[in-house]
Amino acid sequence: MPKRAVGRSRTTLTGIAEAAGVSVATVSKVVNGRSDVSPETRARIEQLLVDHDYVARGPGGAQSPVRTIELTFDQLVNPNTLVITQGVTEAAAEAGVDVVINIAPQDPLGVAWTRRITNSGREGVILVTSELTARQRAQFEQSGVPLMLIDPMNVPDETVPSIGATNFSGGMAATEHLLKLGHRRIAMIEGRHDALCNTARLHGYQAALTGAGVTPDPCLIKRGAFRFEPAYAAAVELFALDEPPTAVFCGNDLEAFGVIEAARVHGLRVPDDVSVVGFDDTAAAATSAPPLTTVRQPFAEIGRTALRSLLRLAAGQPLDSHRMELATQLVVRASTAPPPRHT
Repeated sequence: MPKRAVGRSRTTLTGIAEAAGVSVATVSKVVNGRSDVSPETRARIEQLLVDHDYVARGPGGAQSPVRTIELTFDQLVNPNTLVITQGVTEAAAEAGVDVVINIAPQDPLGVAWTRRITNSGREGVILVTSELTARQRAQFEQSGVPLMLIDPMNVPDETVPSIGATNFSGGMAATEHLLKLGHRRIAMIEGRHDALCNTARLHGYQAALTGAGVTPDPCLIKRGAFRFEPAYAAAVELFALDEPPTAVFCGNDLEAFGVIEAARVHGLRVPDDVSVVGFDDTAAAATSAPPLTTVRQPFAEIGRTALRSLLRLAAGQPLDSHRMELATQLVVRASTAPPPRHT
């Protein structure tokens, strides 16, 4: 492909890539010292970088440009967002990498968004609780920009690496805790029905009941969408049953707070009349009234591991596994107790 002149006013990765007849990702690999570029292509790009003064030259040679990755969330209202960001930025600071934080577009295809990222010279992208379409995945593959998913909503392609927590084990541990206290009418308020993590928690809940000889009752499974208001409404329905549950396992802490509020409004005491377990161990869990028994997710460590794994991919190094799960931990506080004696 013939070279196109790059004007002095456009000394960007995109301009260099156009002049060299390669992708922006290939130029990014060269400026970041990666080895997976052919010698001929590398020499051509390095000469263009010097010719157009893309990187300043000094006594020690060319200085590296700022290395940047993008951290994209589906939304910024989730209380876990800050902890994940903390983990990512801590690991990035150790590696000398800057982090740009963004929100995924509402457009289900997100074509323009994907194109912007792939043309921006990012070293890689971390997507959090987002749904990656086949078209977006193809665009990233063609660009060579590595992806790392944290708690993807849909089941990712086996070629796309992802990281999360042991959601099945967490759901099982929460339910087994309630079973050991003596509960048998244990309800579950799910999160988003289409979320991969929600399905794993539901299966853990069902496995624990079955293992204890308790047949899961479909009437005790409600949807809460990982939000306070739907969980409150679901709890109202549960408490109105002829045989209401004596315990409720929730898809996250926000749902648990909705259940606790519904119990208060209906004159039920937590945990004397009904026990409640959450999932996540957000900052509010330890200070709620009563302090919430919940399943802790290691969000900061998930963020750190995601960043380090992404940089390995950007350096052309393989990962040990394309699906990583970090251990959850049951944190017992004051929102759970044995069931009322009259039950």
